Amino acid sequence: MPALVVGTTAAVTAVGAAAFASGALDSVLAPPALSDAGHPQDGVGLADPAAAPPRAVDGLDAELLRRFDAARAAATEDGVDLTITSGHRTAEQQQSLVDDALARYGSQDEAHRWVAPVDGSAHVAGTAIDVGPTDGAYWLLEHGAEFGLCQVFANEVWHFEATIEPGGTCGPTVPDASGLWH
Repeated sequence: MPALVVGTTAAVTAVGAAAFASGALDSVLAPPALSDAGHPQDGVGLADPAAAPPRAVDGLDAELLRRFDAARAAATEDGVDLTITSGHRTAEQQQSLVDDALARYGSQDEAHRWVAPVDGSAHVAGTAIDVGPTDGAYWLLEHGAEFGLCQVFANEVWHFEATIEPGGTCGPTVPDASGLWH
């Protein structure tokens, strides 16, 4: 549901990590309907499900998705809901996020803290996921290394990439996405 996914990411970055951490965005972050595997379903809530845009998991790296599925199952066993709120994005969707951030923040420096360029976006490459709700994101922060999933940006507790082998140790986060801009 890219339109929802794009809006979710924009809403989260507009409000910031404080609102995310407080749980204020839980109803926004959770997709309206999930498959049994915890992925957003195509066409849910649309008058014509055949007109549904691609799901957030379409285009994701298969290993990343496998690792997320294992993490989601473990989170479920711990009584924690863990879902993908944003996954693969097209270059056009990422550019729209860049444009929205520039308009919202009014400066390139601030916008670049929150949104990666199209050519540097792990979402466009299919190698990043954003997760929710809040409890799920914090569960993954604590347990992600077991599955090879690590937080990358310190200002985005919801953004994870498969940067290590499962069971390894996640490296330090970078402050934000600004280092991806040339």
